[in-house]
Amino acid sequence: MKMRWAFILIVFTILTVLTGCEPLMVLDPKGPQAQVLANDIVLSMWVMLFVVIVVLAILVFMLIKFRASKQSEDYEPPHIEGNAIVEWICVGIPVLIVAFLSFVNVQSNYKIEAPPQGYEDKEPLVIYATSSNWKWHFSYPEQEIETVNYLYIPTGRPLEFKLYSHGPITSFWIPQLGGQKYAMADMVNTLHLAADSPGEFMGRNSNFSGEGFAENTFNVAAMSEAEFEDWVEEVKATAKPLTEDTFTKLLEPGHLGQLTYTGTQLSFFPPPSAEHGGHNHGDSVIHSEDEATDHSHHE
Repeated sequence: MKMRWAFILIVFTILTVLTGCEPLMVLDPKGPQAQVLANDIVLSMWVMLFVVIVVLAILVFMLIKFRASKQSEDYEPPHIEGNAIVEWICVGIPVLIVAFLSFVNVQSNYKIEAPPQGYEDKEPLVIYATSSNWKWHFSYPEQEIETVNYLYIPTGRPLEFKLYSHGPITSFWIPQLGGQKYAMADMVNTLHLAADSPGEFMGRNSNFSGEGFAENTFNVAAMSEAEFEDWVEEVKATAKPLTEDTFTKLLEPGHLGQLTYTGTQLSFFPPPSAEHGGHNHGDSVIHSEDEATDHSHHE
């Protein structure tokens, strides 16, 4: 009786907790790149569920078929050699599953690294997304606008994010629009995204970067092209200009609210010259050595 009531209590608790859960953001895609990732996650879940069900079914079968029986004390079980067919099945099926998932994931990687499908004939909106401890800065070079800790984007237009960091390595991630990509101090990474429908989304740094990491988030608002242009005009008419002194203060470690400026940091802090995996460490060292040599010659 006690076991039955305990079981009922456990089931009731699980159902109560699950009814209060919101849908997983990665399974609620709002863009083509996120849709590809969500499809891969769901496919992987179904494959894993199939494997678990088959393994549990075999386990139950083995427990029933080969359970202990009342044999005499001098009973000797028959000697059984290995079965080649069973061994091939046990090895071959996992290999096929891994090969299938690998093939699907490689195809998906090519899709999400390329501009979003369905937007090939449209000019992308370029946004420089840079991080500092513990803030996100968004520069719109075409619109000459900069925002802090919030991002406005138009729907129905491809987005091309240029990612780098003013401090430690961070990871730019908007779960409902696509996967994460790293932002580093000495190189620029490009991330292609798009929003299919208007809405508000959550973005964050998904790479641990110190004590302020937990609040290193930003808000994303997707809107129509017309609403986006209205916002641009409003910012240009009301926001203060971004100066080098102001931006230097913004880079100091700490948390801030949402800020808006006209002009961008790109005019006085240009992005790193290296892109897509190139690093400047060696170049900077070589340049420093060359400058030191030239200086010694002049002396």
